[in-house]
Amino acid sequence: MSAARIHLFDTTLRDGAQTTGVDFSLDDKRAVAGLLDRLGIDYVEGGYPGANPLDTAFFAEKPTKHAKFAAFGMTKRAGRSAANDPGIAALLEAKADAIVFVAKSWDYHVHVALEISLEDNLAGIRESVEAAKAAGREVMLDCEHFFDGYKANPDYALACARTAYEAGARWVVLCDTNGGTLPDEIGTIVAAVEKVVPGDHLGIHAHDDCGCAVANSLAAIEAGARQIQGTLNGLGERCGNANLVTLIGALKLKERYRERFALGIDEKQLGELSQVSRALDEMLNRAPNRHAPFVGASAFATKAGIHASAVLKDPRTYEHVSPEAVGNRRKVLISDQGGKSNLVAELERIGVTLGRDDPRLGRVLEEVKEKEAQGYAFEGADASFYLLAKRIMGEVPAYFEVERFKVNVERRYNALGDLVTFSEAIVKVKVGDEVLISAAEGAAGPVNALDVALRKDLGRYQSLIAGLRLVDYKVRIFQGGTDAVTRVLIESADETGERWTTVGVSANIIDASFQALVDSITYKLMRSGATG
Repeated sequence: MSAARIHLFDTTLRDGAQTTGVDFSLDDKRAVAGLLDRLGIDYVEGGYPGANPLDTAFFAEKPTKHAKFAAFGMTKRAGRSAANDPGIAALLEAKADAIVFVAKSWDYHVHVALEISLEDNLAGIRESVEAAKAAGREVMLDCEHFFDGYKANPDYALACARTAYEAGARWVVLCDTNGGTLPDEIGTIVAAVEKVVPGDHLGIHAHDDCGCAVANSLAAIEAGARQIQGTLNGLGERCGNANLVTLIGALKLKERYRERFALGIDEKQLGELSQVSRALDEMLNRAPNRHAPFVGASAFATKAGIHASAVLKDPRTYEHVSPEAVGNRRKVLISDQGGKSNLVAELERIGVTLGRDDPRLGRVLEEVKEKEAQGYAFEGADASFYLLAKRIMGEVPAYFEVERFKVNVERRYNALGDLVTFSEAIVKVKVGDEVLISAAEGAAGPVNALDVALRKDLGRYQSLIAGLRLVDYKVRIFQGGTDAVTRVLIESADETGERWTTVGVSANIIDASFQALVDSITYKLMRSGATG
């Protein structure tokens, strides 16, 4: 028996754009469409042409090569024909392969939101689908609030789906718009709809307000639906939409699905799943969800010593799929809960070889545990962990010594009468027998001033750090209130594109930042092969 084809429909650029704090530029939209196209998504929904100048410009040219490009809009307004509706005209003018209409399928919404008769709503569905079909477009109907509508008035909800299908809609998509339906209800209702609309014409559009969007999408597929709508990383209004990244992982890797269903995504594209997920977050300047299924940085991380020991013997003991299949990697964390198995594995991963019987291994483990008791965390700071091990091994040269530093922050009125804040930093370092004093100031903050001053003049090492830059800065409070112990994580990059993270801890945020900055420079010098 051949596998049933599941069609993936992405609405990141339309429904995902309703996420609080997410705003796509025109270039962003084109870049996301490219990511989705390369990933093997079947449909990319671009938004609502005519709704704003950005979306109108986006639909002036098709941004995908393989995926079908879809335009979204409402069915015709009551009281006018489809031929005289400006919204439908904008959809037909867009450079789109498919047109997605949204229509009410809950009688309550038809009466209260649209204030029209149930018959007029059905006429709007039928005439809109027919108009787009006549124009040679593939047509879909999103049945908004379908599951709530079905529970309230099943005959009318089914009439909406049947009307769209009989008018020529390729897909009739059942929407759990409020996200309140549970998986067993989804399965039962989709099975009922399949008696009216064939399953290979049915889709599911689930929201995550009960945390069930992925489960609901899978339940719909089990019941016969053959299109899944969702977004990258689960973006969407309120609690988000079904996460297509998670769904792809499940459908491609879990045996009960991969043997029965086929996607337009091959093994190579699946291996890029983690990169695509992280690329979107980076584009939106969002911190990736470390605990996201399949692609999160912690999805295949093991912390407890007994678990780590088992994973190193056979990954199947604590991994349900191979991390490499989705472009992720296994990580054995270094912490006060870990033992030598964790430590040996992590040291090998970062390029440090210490045998289990090497007495220095015990010293590294004790140092890690002591540091973590002080508030350090090396799980996300590989560069600092590398330096810790190398220092114990006596392999970190004394490149420079910081004799002192000073940071001042001043708030004052400038020459224009504006109230501004300036920071000034002075650093005194000793490089060999040479003493160097550097100063820097600016409005970017005290850490920035300190960073610039420290890297301004390191004597004979200056050329090696010329391409070094700080790309991310994170602060975590480890314990306490205003006198809290502060943990600072700094991500740095250089001219080669390499990135690394260092950590500093102190009751003083500037001191913690300085520790992380010094580690960052030291790591760069070591990677560059500098000698002391």
